[in-house]
Amino acid sequence: MFRRDDDADSDFETRRERMVEALVESGRIERESTIEALKAVPRHEFVPPERRGSAYADRPLPIGNDQTVSAPHMVGIMCDRLALSEGEAVLEIGTGCGYHAAVTAEIVGDGNVYSVEYVESLADDARNRLDDLGYDVHVRVGDGHDGWPEYAPYDAAYLTCAARELPEAVLDQLREDGRLLAPVGDRRQRLVRAVKREGGIDREEFGGVRFVPMQGGDS
Repeated sequence: MFRRDDDADSDFETRRERMVEALVESGRIERESTIEALKAVPRHEFVPPERRGSAYADRPLPIGNDQTVSAPHMVGIMCDRLALSEGEAVLEIGTGCGYHAAVTAEIVGDGNVYSVEYVESLADDARNRLDDLGYDVHVRVGDGHDGWPEYAPYDAAYLTCAARELPEAVLDQLREDGRLLAPVGDRRQRLVRAVKREGGIDREEFGGVRFVPMQGGDS
């Protein structure tokens, strides 16, 4: 896990603390594990150098290849909605720069996050970055519509990109009572949580969101 260097990153740390405090005060994030994870992960290490001055603004930032890193509040909301716990195996679809995976890893622990990225250069960069920062996250290049069957079943899964429908393969790779959280839709997207039950899927929506579209599949 990443350990802060107070001498080198004191200004970034102060801004990170203020960002998280603002998210808590606004009521956007509530779970203690999510709060502590957002405080721990150095978001400035995950954005391009020219964007580091905006790393702790609560907004998405471009990371190249027409992709973005989600706003911190959205990462926190997704962790809260999934109600992640230490030791759970989690599948992430859309590694991007690796920031969301690092926040998830802070909650569930080393070696428990499995992330699939469609763009090879992003996957390579994220893998190296996570490794340099001390995060044990499994990253592979692939089509997220296929999930990552090798390590299934998972306790939870989430998408950092918008799918037209919930990916069937990802649902199949959840254990019973496993949770999937994903933005679903094209122009109009909704954040959807699906819980896998013995008799089917329990589905709940949480309102409108805006994510980059999921790549691969029949797109």
